[in-house]
Amino acid sequence: MVQDIIKFIVDILKVPAVLVGLIAMIGLIAQRKPLTDTIKGTIKTILGFLVLGGGAGVVVSSITPLGNMFEQAFELQGIIPNNEAIVSMALNEYGTATALIMAFGMVANIVFARFTRLKYIFLTGHHTFYMACMIGIILTVAGFDGWQLIFTGSLTLGFVMALFPAIAQSQMRKITGSDDVAFGHFGTLGYVLSGWIGGLVGKNSPSTEQMNLPKNLSFLRDSSISISLTMMVIYLILAICAGSNYVESNLSGGNNYLVYAIIQAITFAAGVFIILQGVRLILSEIVPAFTGFSEKLVPNAKPALDCPVVFPYAPNAVLVGFLFSFIGGLIGLFILGKLDFVLILPGVVPHFFCGATAGVFGNAMGGRRGAMFGAFANGLLITFLPVLLLPVLGSLGFTNTTFSDTDFCGIGIILGNMARFFNKEVIMAIMVGIFLLLVICNYAVKPSIQAPKKEQ
Repeated sequence: MVQDIIKFIVDILKVPAVLVGLIAMIGLIAQRKPLTDTIKGTIKTILGFLVLGGGAGVVVSSITPLGNMFEQAFELQGIIPNNEAIVSMALNEYGTATALIMAFGMVANIVFARFTRLKYIFLTGHHTFYMACMIGIILTVAGFDGWQLIFTGSLTLGFVMALFPAIAQSQMRKITGSDDVAFGHFGTLGYVLSGWIGGLVGKNSPSTEQMNLPKNLSFLRDSSISISLTMMVIYLILAICAGSNYVESNLSGGNNYLVYAIIQAITFAAGVFIILQGVRLILSEIVPAFTGFSEKLVPNAKPALDCPVVFPYAPNAVLVGFLFSFIGGLIGLFILGKLDFVLILPGVVPHFFCGATAGVFGNAMGGRRGAMFGAFANGLLITFLPVLLLPVLGSLGFTNTTFSDTDFCGIGIILGNMARFFNKEVIMAIMVGIFLLLVICNYAVKPSIQAPKKEQ
């Protein structure tokens, strides 16, 4: 019965809209807002996430056929990294451990934010769920069970939920122009790499949002139009390469393959537009509501939100990032083929969401060149890291499948090798030691204050 209750709670919390709505409600109640304001703020926050999720669904439904046409056109076979696929495979055997680690991991995240300098509350529920699943699998195979499994897994999950937003925050400030919102998506290593590379190559490079166009082409400044036209070209090329018979028999339901490609391209742009509106609605509600939550429970805490939260700050970089990340994936695929490794096919869904985000980070740090080179590096990273994770997952009984996003791969490789070389007592001691060191650093070490520079 206890397990059923916990499973029900986890089923609620892994839905981003409900999770963030609850946080908003707690914050508004903590601020003693009137009942009407509390209800309005909670519902508008949930509504914003549902709009965002609806937009993401539109993007995924329109971009999936693009991947199908790509595979058909070039007759490629290999592994397409997919978070959902590997988690669905694992839940039958590791479902209870996943649910308990997620539930208590979210508590651990609040504890880390309260007692250390990692003042971030990770609010991307489905990514928390996936990370809990991966941690649960690795620790179970390493010999953990019972309270040791839940304690160590929750502590590990809470740590990474607070750590990765902290890693991205300096670049997030550059993107948003404020310190109100943090970044909560487990592709952080790729995004920070993109921003770092952008800073190296993008000196004096104008932003992707600054387009000097002739008067008769000024309509291209509208990101929805530019995305529609660019994607139209890509869809039409791949539809022609895949062939009319394949598209009309397998994808378009008998409709003309060129018309189908055009409609899918514009549908993709519509999905991006919906996402942007959802993010704007969320930000207008969650930031004020979260102030009350942080003041009462975790002073100075920041909400860490899903990757589309950065899309409105550079919509053109979203498209640039997707395209160059995908190109990076293709180059990585070619290199893997030459080295006779397992082929990691570039999945258009992870390359869109991760690549688009990498483009925004790269653009913030290095303009157009930063967006292009940074997203390209992200594409390479999400091609090669899954290859390095494959041996770990293979040893756990999961063959021919792997996670797609960089942080899953990074944590999986580290934790998997810890399980290989250390016993469970050592692993538990390491995680407890990390927590204690962070607490000691928070209370015993004063933050360094830089002396103001002298004026020349």
